[in-house]
Amino acid sequence: MACDEPAALSGSFTRQNSSSTNSLDFEPDAYYRFVESLEERYKCAHCHLVLRNPHQTGCGHRFCQQCILALRELNAVPICPVDKETIKMHEVFKDNCCKREVLNLHVFCKNFPDCNSKVILGRYQEHLQQCLFESMQCTNDGCQDQILRKDLKEHLSQHCKFREEMCQYCNTYVVLINIKNHEKNDCPDYPVPCLQNCSQIILKKEIEKHHAVCPEAEVDCPYKQYGCHVKVKRGKLAEHENSALREHMLQILDKNSRLEEQISDLHKSLECKEIKIQQLADAIKKCEKEFRQYTQLFGNNSNLMVSTQALASHLDKSARLESQVKQLIQMANQQQSKLDLRPLFDTIESMKQKIALMETYDQRLVVLEDQSSKHDLQINIHKAQLNKNEERFKLLEGTCYNGKLIWKITDYKMKKKEAVEGRVLSIASQPFYTSRCGYRLCARAYLNGDGSGKGTHISLYFVVMRGEFDSLLLWPFKQKVTLMLLDQSGKKNHIMEVFRADPNSSSFKRPDGEMNIASGCPRFVPHTILENTKNTYIRDDTLFLKVVVDLTDLEEL
Repeated sequence: MACDEPAALSGSFTRQNSSSTNSLDFEPDAYYRFVESLEERYKCAHCHLVLRNPHQTGCGHRFCQQCILALRELNAVPICPVDKETIKMHEVFKDNCCKREVLNLHVFCKNFPDCNSKVILGRYQEHLQQCLFESMQCTNDGCQDQILRKDLKEHLSQHCKFREEMCQYCNTYVVLINIKNHEKNDCPDYPVPCLQNCSQIILKKEIEKHHAVCPEAEVDCPYKQYGCHVKVKRGKLAEHENSALREHMLQILDKNSRLEEQISDLHKSLECKEIKIQQLADAIKKCEKEFRQYTQLFGNNSNLMVSTQALASHLDKSARLESQVKQLIQMANQQQSKLDLRPLFDTIESMKQKIALMETYDQRLVVLEDQSSKHDLQINIHKAQLNKNEERFKLLEGTCYNGKLIWKITDYKMKKKEAVEGRVLSIASQPFYTSRCGYRLCARAYLNGDGSGKGTHISLYFVVMRGEFDSLLLWPFKQKVTLMLLDQSGKKNHIMEVFRADPNSSSFKRPDGEMNIASGCPRFVPHTILENTKNTYIRDDTLFLKVVVDLTDLEEL
């Protein structure tokens, strides 16, 4: 069977479910030791290695898929290297029969003779992932050791320098090569000697508490405030107090004598101030008496100007005297406050009132924050509903009901990077239908590949979704499906794969959940072809995928 278009050679035509456990494939550049000698019919006529994805030319010779593409790239008119015949690309077809035979050839494990397993070529990679004699890197972070799989458990538990061990002091798990540094710097239960040379060993977390009672620590004399500035070890403090008792008593007496003199001076100063205040008070009374006399004398006198001037003079004099009295009273209060705690009590009471006021403010803030949180929750609910409605409107606007989907994937580089980094492995298209009341379908793409195509191909799958009219439709789904990567040059060099739904597969039964298991091509298009600048499958960081369902013999409701 020949391909309709040459571009179809560049795709991978092995159809299988998206689960990688059913994949049959092998690495092309690895060395394989076959149990029986490899027959010539299983060798590529170009590279002379075992055929991988074999394709047969019109002249009857078989080539690897990559080799036949390489011949086409070398020459505009490719020539068969065996019989020098011109290879007509429209006559080249994929030899699935030969592929099945190649994949079922038996080979020895590469770890022979340690591993004496014989496996079919298609399961070779699967065997290596389980082979006990396969060399693999230690799974502990930082360890670069290569270990046989059968020895990995012992290496992880006994020999790896990067394994975690429990600290003997604080029972915390620490990487083995860091455990000494942990004990000395981070472990709170690590025993350390006292820094004051008292010969005691103390837990690191209690070192500060020990220093507060360590007998070898130097401390100030308790009579430092009286003038003794001696520093002595805590263990000899009592001895110092006894030996310097006379000096300490003299220092206390001297300090008390100075305090008594200061208190006496303050009392004398206060007495003087009180006398002066009394004198000023008497002067004020005298002024008030004179003021009353002037009022009586000039009360009915027509010479009002003279009496007013005299009155103003006495008022000024009275104001000056009153100001001086206030200053003296303030000075007296300041002197008295040095020996009185009443201002401190007043300040404390004021602070209590302010704290009580702040607490009431805090309670009001808590109530307001609670109300604000409830409002925010309601707003978020409304926003989510609006977004959901907007997304539904967009889906309804772009939904197709003729069994055809053209899927535009923008920002290809960014989405592929997200897939490579493991953040978004796959993306799904909008749903489409075979008719208004038909099957509900969609496509799913893995831009960094899935299963056997992981890291090398773009994988494309077809998905049957649960629809509103499933109870009226015929099951299982049996239609022919075409998957296409569209050429944007206008030359229609599309890459396509066609398959008919397998009625025995769970992928095409009536969906029990939101959607069935995807089915399609894990090796749909190689990255090397898709991203080749000579091709026009990607333009402006955008590619187009097309899915077409054959509606023949499909009854419309």
